[in-house]
Amino acid sequence: MSDKLNRDFAYQLTKRGFVTLSIGTTEATQAKTYSLYYPDIETAEVEPLSMLAYAAANAWHLLDGMAEVDGNKIGIVGHSFGGKWAMFASCLFEKFACAAWSDPGIVFDGSRPNINYWEPWYLGYHPAPWRARGLITDENPARGLYPKLVADGFDLHELHALMAPRPFLVSGGAEDPAERWTALNHTIKVNELLGYKNRVAMTNRPKHDPNPESNQQIYSFFEYFLKYDVK
Repeated sequence: MSDKLNRDFAYQLTKRGFVTLSIGTTEATQAKTYSLYYPDIETAEVEPLSMLAYAAANAWHLLDGMAEVDGNKIGIVGHSFGGKWAMFASCLFEKFACAAWSDPGIVFDGSRPNINYWEPWYLGYHPAPWRARGLITDENPARGLYPKLVADGFDLHELHALMAPRPFLVSGGAEDPAERWTALNHTIKVNELLGYKNRVAMTNRPKHDPNPESNQQIYSFFEYFLKYDVK
């Protein structure tokens, strides 16, 4: 359970009757390496955020092996760094039935220090010594894959589209205000092509931190899509 307020998603969902598994990167955070690296941190061949998605897929398999868990009804949620993690995991692993992403930054934005996909522990991996943490500048440029993605015109709406037709909720805060909805229209169109409606949702709050109202919206989302047979 997190020592910060309103981060205890697993505990609160357990109280609502869900079987939950909470995973994190405590040791890596303390070491300031933050993520997972394959085959190792010196010579990673997979972007770290994709490796976190791989770890979440393994967690899905663990839950699916439990007699009391319906493998067709497993969702994923996370906030901020965890929101990025949940977004990549759910989009890249189709067995997650639904997902809630709490203010991860759902598009690339080089002006926001919390939407820092360029960092080497997300999508900008490069061998040590790492760039100084912070915004991209001429003196402190991004390296690795991230600047190539941006230069080639890619953005995260292309990742979101992989969720269709599975439902997802963006629990938006300071990094994902209401205007980010524009990016979600792409996935809505994909869902329409597949014959589905009401699979993309967004809520908004002023601050980055989750609050009781935004969390209740997340819990209601999971109750609706995981406890009932929604068509």
